[in-house]
Formats: sequence, C-alpha cells, structure tokens
Amino acid sequence: MEINYNELGFKCGLECHQQLEGKKLFCNCQTLNSDKEPDIKVERRLKAVAGETGDIDVAAEFEMLKNKKIIYEANSEDVCLVETDEEPPHELNKQALETTMKVALLLNAKIVDEIQVMRKTVVDGSNVSGFQRTALVAMDGFIDSSLGRVRIPTICLEEEAAQKLEESKDFVRYRLDRLGIPLIEIATSADIKSPEHAKEVAAHIGMILRSVEGVKRGLGTIRQDVNISIEKGARTEIKGFQDLKSIPKVVEYEVKRQIEAIRHGKKLEKEVRKAEQDITTSFLRPLPGAARLYPETDVLPVRVDKNYIEKLRKKLPKLLVHKIDEFSKKYNINKEIAKELVENEIFESFVKKFNKIEPLAIANALINIPKEIKTRFNLDASKLKNEDFEEILNHLNDGKITKEAIIDLLAKKIKNEKIDLKEFEAVSEEGLEKEIKKIIEEKPGLSQSAYMGLMMAKYRGKVDGKKVMEVVKKFVK
Repeated sequence: MEINYNELGFKCGLECHQQLEGKKLFCNCQTLNSDKEPDIKVERRLKAVAGETGDIDVAAEFEMLKNKKIIYEANSEDVCLVETDEEPPHELNKQALETTMKVALLLNAKIVDEIQVMRKTVVDGSNVSGFQRTALVAMDGFIDSSLGRVRIPTICLEEEAAQKLEESKDFVRYRLDRLGIPLIEIATSADIKSPEHAKEVAAHIGMILRSVEGVKRGLGTIRQDVNISIEKGARTEIKGFQDLKSIPKVVEYEVKRQIEAIRHGKKLEKEVRKAEQDITTSFLRPLPGAARLYPETDVLPVRVDKNYIEKLRKKLPKLLVHKIDEFSKKYNINKEIAKELVENEIFESFVKKFNKIEPLAIANALINIPKEIKTRFNLDASKLKNEDFEEILNHLNDGKITKEAIIDLLAKKIKNEKIDLKEFEAVSEEGLEKEIKKIIEEKPGLSQSAYMGLMMAKYRGKVDGKKVMEVVKKFVK
C-alpha cells in the first residue's frame, strides 16, 4: 500500500553509534576485538536500582524479573579490572574526547563547558557494572539534507557494551574485550520525513564520522538505532540495523505494523524492537525512560576551555565528500571509484611510482579487478597484499604486460602459482594486423565487434582492447 507519511503524523529520529580507535574510555586497554581464548569468567545477575528520580526504570525491572544468569568471558591480556568492575574507572580518555569534539564541530554543534560523566542503567547485562558511563559533549547541532535541516540536540561520548556471544532462556554469555571502547552517540531530532530520508541522514552522518581521524573503520564499528512513531501509535526504538540499505525497508515495515494494529483497535505501548534480517521487527523490551540516568561519582568532571575549542575548530579535517570531489578531479576518475580510493593508503604512492600508467588503470587494479576476481574465479581477493599489486603494476609500467593481463596475474598470485611473463607478453601491432587479415579471409563478412571478440579470445591478457579495435577498424569498415 502507498503510504503518505506526512498525513500519518510520521516522526522519526536516528541515533548513530561510532566506535573510536586507541585506548578504552576509562582504562589503558587497547580497543580491539580479541580472538584469544578466555581465561577469565565472571557470573552476575541483574538487580534494578532506583535512578536519580527515585523510580526504578520499567525496562530494568522487566529484565530483572527474567532472573537470567549473566556470564562474562575475557582473556586477561586484553582486559583489566575496570572491565570486570573490580576497580574504579580511570580518568576520561582525552584523545577520545578530542575526536568527539571534532565530530561535534563538523555537525555544527556547541561544545558544553563542562563534561560530566553519568551512569545509565543497562538492562540487558551488556555492562558488568549494570550501567553504562556516558557524557554529554555537545548540543544543538544540525545537518542540512535534501528535505531540509535535521537538528542534532545531543552528541555524547560513552563506553561500548560487551559483545553478546550466546543467549538462552536461563542465561546470556558476553565477551568483554569490546566493553569500554569509546563510542560517539549522535542523536537527531524527529525531523526525518520518510524512510528514504532516514537512510540519507544516516549516510551523511556516517560520511562526517569517516572524515575524522581516530574513528574505527569496518563492519560492526558503526550502528544506527531508529526511533519512529505515527499518530495514535507509540514511539518505537528499532535496534540492530545491519546496513544503511535496510533502514527504509525496516522503517516502512514498522509503520505498516503500527497502522495494522491501530486499525484492529490494539493499544500500542512504547517499546524497543529488533530489526530482523528478513526486514521485520520483533519485541525486545519496554522503552527505557529517564529513571535510568544518575551521576557517576568515580570520574571527575572535565572543564572545557573556549580557546582549546577555537584551536580545534581551526584544524578541522576536510569532509570526506569534499575529499572525494578533489580526488575525482585530480586523477580524472569517477566519484564512485574515488569514494573507495580516498582512504586507500597505496593508490597515490603507486600513481607517483608508476608514471607510465594512467591513474584510472591503477584505480581499476586496486578496486574493480579484485571484485571481478571474486565473481569470475570465485577466489578470495582479500588474500592479495600490497606487494602483489606493486609487482604486477611494475610489469605493466615496464611494458612487459598489458593491463588486460592484470586480472589473470593477480588470480595466479592468490593461488600461489608461478608466473611466467612470456605467457602474457604483449603482441605487437604488426602481429595483430597479420592475425586480423587472416581471420577476415577465413570468416569474411562479420561485424567489427565480432572480429574484435575473436581477437580478444585468441590473445586474452596479451593485448590492449583499445589497440585491437583500432586495428580492426583499419580493415573492417
């Protein structure tokens, strides 16, 4: 069914969570996802406590009544007593705070004059202490989107939760190496006007985050929660989005679910739901309220100097979108490839080193050919090292091979096969002309593209396609 989101009273806001590099937020442990065997095991059960208002949070009480055993595992080389809640937190990580401030300034936000760490009751057992430490860093930011300005009322710095490994009716098991990684939380107002608009806003915030040094990259380092409601419905927070592409579909599903419930006279309650892989949502718990927040007494507040903020403002990085534009113009490559290359550490050094190769050919070797290898040969292109690309491009630069040979040579590298460059030796123009004359005599009357196909099949990896077409056109009008 066609949905008019404006008539529905649709309200939507995002919460983006981004992990940071370096050390953890309240100790000196590294921010890594360890694969070492656990040698620490801690068991706890959740006990809900009253927050600053004197009330027990409804979501915390809901989880406490399940009476689940919570098991925490870790390797002693990767965590310390802070993660197991046997030692008070150390002072707030200043590098993580600076990175957060840079992001906040790029989001047009105002930095607060004092950073006060708070405790936020955690209801799923993902923090050993039973609460998450979080600090408000900036307020009143915004981004400009295709559908108008989207306000960003709060930007916080908080500690990442432990990683869930397993859950049953009686227990839940977590891994502790992720616990305490610095996490920026960016919350928008309910200014998002449609499911596609939600995706656009999330992508824009993600671009800003990737523009700043000290931000983690890769799968699982950034995630989004979406808060939505419609008239006569109830505010719902949806967690667990796997990628940006799923946001519009999940939001649309949730709106339709609420419309259907209202149509059948059901009373909707505020709740947290999980985004499933099949683009549906499922109930997790009641929506937490303000009763779960109270001051952290073990960490001193951090005063923020205005002069320090102005110094940060003067050395803010260029936005990734601007870097991509510059990259595209500088090397005459399209923006899609530029987007993948702008953070590639070897591309520009290869362009300088291999001055006889067009930047586009180097870009293609680094970005598109590995994807083609996976599709065509079903090989794992992630096994290729920088040295492999360097070696093959060196042969191309020296004129020993054509660019058509790159894919076959890189495939050989993945398979650890011996490379004989004589197999890929470029065919001379004289040799090409002789062969096309022969093919025309044997198969007269074909089109230019047909002769081109026959030549490329015969000399695969040994000739430049552009050169072959030039030769074909000489003899076939």
